[in-house]
Amino acid sequence: MAHRRSKESPPAHMGSNNVAVSLPKPSSDGSESLADRIRRVQADLGDLNTFYHVSISPARHRRLHRFYSDELQSLFEVGFDALNQQDRVDFILLRNFLRRCVNQLKAERHGYGGLEPLIPFADIVVSLCERRKNVEPMEAEFVAKQLDNITTMVSRVKQGVQDDKIEASKTNAYKASKIISELRSHLAEFFGFYSSYDPMFDWWCATPWRAADCVLGEYLPLVQTKLAGMRADGTGDIVGEPIGREALLSEMEAEVLAYSPEELVQLANEQYRWCVQQMTTVSNELGYGNDWKRAMEYVKKRSVPPGEQPQLVLELAREGANFVRDHDLVTVPPLAEETYRMFMMSPEMQKVAPFFLGGPSIRVAYPTAEMPHDLKKMVMRGNNRHFSRAAAFHELIPGHRLQLFMMERHRSHRRLFTTPFSVEGWAMYWELVFWQRGDFFVSPEDRIGTLFWRMNRCARITLSLLFHLGRVRPQECIDILVSSVGHERSTAEGEVRRWLNGDYAPLYQAAHMVGALQLANLRREVLAKGCCTEKEFNDKVLTCGAIPNELVRALVLETDLKPDYEAKWRFYP
Repeated sequence: MAHRRSKESPPAHMGSNNVAVSLPKPSSDGSESLADRIRRVQADLGDLNTFYHVSISPARHRRLHRFYSDELQSLFEVGFDALNQQDRVDFILLRNFLRRCVNQLKAERHGYGGLEPLIPFADIVVSLCERRKNVEPMEAEFVAKQLDNITTMVSRVKQGVQDDKIEASKTNAYKASKIISELRSHLAEFFGFYSSYDPMFDWWCATPWRAADCVLGEYLPLVQTKLAGMRADGTGDIVGEPIGREALLSEMEAEVLAYSPEELVQLANEQYRWCVQQMTTVSNELGYGNDWKRAMEYVKKRSVPPGEQPQLVLELAREGANFVRDHDLVTVPPLAEETYRMFMMSPEMQKVAPFFLGGPSIRVAYPTAEMPHDLKKMVMRGNNRHFSRAAAFHELIPGHRLQLFMMERHRSHRRLFTTPFSVEGWAMYWELVFWQRGDFFVSPEDRIGTLFWRMNRCARITLSLLFHLGRVRPQECIDILVSSVGHERSTAEGEVRRWLNGDYAPLYQAAHMVGALQLANLRREVLAKGCCTEKEFNDKVLTCGAIPNELVRALVLETDLKPDYEAKWRFYP
């Protein structure tokens, strides 16, 4: 899967070295174009998030809420009927983005409820950092007293945790640990700003700040280990934050999905049953009867020797690019194929990413010399040559590498709205296309390799949504991945850690299969109507940007759009 930031928060500054920006011509009446409006919103948010940088600050929440509200009001003053189809899509994208930000801001604020017993000192730290942000004069003796109060309050709550007098759920402890870490960093920056410039500040505040920083440094690991069950080596309890059904529905509205969470779970279960049927067929071909798990065990043993994985991945990557080129399925710019690089993952990274990662480059998971023997064998089995064959082109060409390459060169302003239903959906869409063609996954072993991934994506939908609905726990997710998909326990644990560690949006794990089915359905619809060739269709999708696939459909088929447009596409029977 591609490297990416979470969609939980708006992006910070994006430098010109990272984004290829093509400035549109001003409108004939001198008004702001939709593309320029989106670029401005992105730049404004970068500045606001840089200035209002303390996440739990009430001032930050008030300012961002005013910004989103003002932008929404201003957007609806645009004459929608006079816009062309591309601009209408941009209007809906920006509308959904701003509404989602408002909802996430409310949820973020609500999520701080119940954390006060663990962070009673937070208001003092926020107040000091707000004053530093505004470069207010500091009365050194007063600041020293405030720093001493922080030390006293942290010491008291630390002792309460040690004595089991303060309890918290693992989820709240996990959230609190992130806030404590952030506040400690902000407090250090606050002290560094005034220290040595003001002799009286140092005289009063140096010792109290060191004491506060020290006790915060002792308190943080206590919350992480004793309350949240985390460990420094990353092998502790897996903790996440279920968001609930209402928040899931809000996220699905922003992603332009005309389905409920329960309907997506039903979709995943139906797809999983199809996968089991196909697995059983292949298992019989290999002589294992209906016991497809034995057939998968046979495939897992077909890994390359230590040291040969990079060459295998390179060979598979070239095979995928050559296949789409030779069969005239999509345009592959030579530079996209020439300039990606390969890196090997560290053991630490493999704890949360047990397989490939891709996009601008490809990162390969394979055992390292210092891994324990059992873990080495599990990682080798989980990255065997047939699992890898279905993953290499997913990560590179025609998958993530090709899409991200095109995103930077076509309608780059839409990168603000990048959605995994497009990014991950596009990469998995090619797995469906290659399967349907019947001339890529030919051997039984290769078909098992790609079916493993498809089963994994079905499980991701079911388990991630049920987790956010409060119906499964992290350990249950690991057990189901092992028993129902055929994961090694180490790779299953890495998968679940990645799902729940807060770096991915709540619907991210549902996006692979759902996005792929959307694009496959649209492909069938377009080819049946004779609107364009398959290559023309795929090329056009790549120029739309990584936006919700229902809006891609609106661009490809010129469907009717209104300013109050809501999701309506039922792409799955």
